[in-house]
Amino acid sequence: MLIYVLDLFGTAIFAISGVILAGRLRMDPFGVMVLAAVTAIGGGTIRDMALGATPVFWITNSVYIWIIMITAVLSMVLIKNPKRLPWYLLPVSDAIGLAVFVAIGVEKALAFGADPIVAVIMGCMTGCGGGIIRDVLAREIPMVLRTEVYATACIAGGIVHTGALALSAPTNAAMLAGIVTTLTIRLAAIKWHLSLPTFALKQP
Repeated sequence: MLIYVLDLFGTAIFAISGVILAGRLRMDPFGVMVLAAVTAIGGGTIRDMALGATPVFWITNSVYIWIIMITAVLSMVLIKNPKRLPWYLLPVSDAIGLAVFVAIGVEKALAFGADPIVAVIMGCMTGCGGGIIRDVLAREIPMVLRTEVYATACIAGGIVHTGALALSAPTNAAMLAGIVTTLTIRLAAIKWHLSLPTFALKQP
C-alpha cells in the first residue's frame, strides 16, 4: 500500500513538472494536459508495452488518469509563478517519485521473467521515459541525455535492487534498498550540483 501511495504521489509530481514546462512554453490547456500525462505515465507505458504487459497499467487502473487531470488543473490554477515555491520542493519530490518508479519498473520486469539487466533497464525507463517524451515534445534536449545525474541514479538503484534479490534478500527489503540508493544519489546530485563529464569532439 505504501508503494502504491508513493507511486500516485510520483505520478502527481511528474505531472506537475509537465505542467510547468507547458506553462513556460505558453501551451493551451490541452497541451498542458498532454505534457502532464506523458511525463507522468509515459515511462510506465513504454515499459508495459515492451514487456507485453497489456493493457498497460493506467488502462486497468484509471486512478492514474484522474490524478493527472486533477493535478494538472490545480497546477494551472495555483502555480502562477514557480519561483515562489521553495527551490527544493519540486526537485526533492521528483527524486522521491523517481526512486519509487524505478523500483516498480524493476519489480514488474522481474515478474514478467526478464533478466536482471533488462529489469534495470526497465526500471530506468519507468523513471526517465516520461521526461524524455516530454522534452522531445517540447523540442528540448532530454535532461537525461545531458550532464544531469538522473538516469545514473536510476541505474544504480536498479543494480542494488536486483543485486539484493540475487543475494536472496526479501522482495520488500530489496525494493527499499533500491529506492534508498536512487533517492540518495539523486538528492546528493541536487544538493551539491553533481554532474557527469561531457563528451565533446574537438573542432577542426
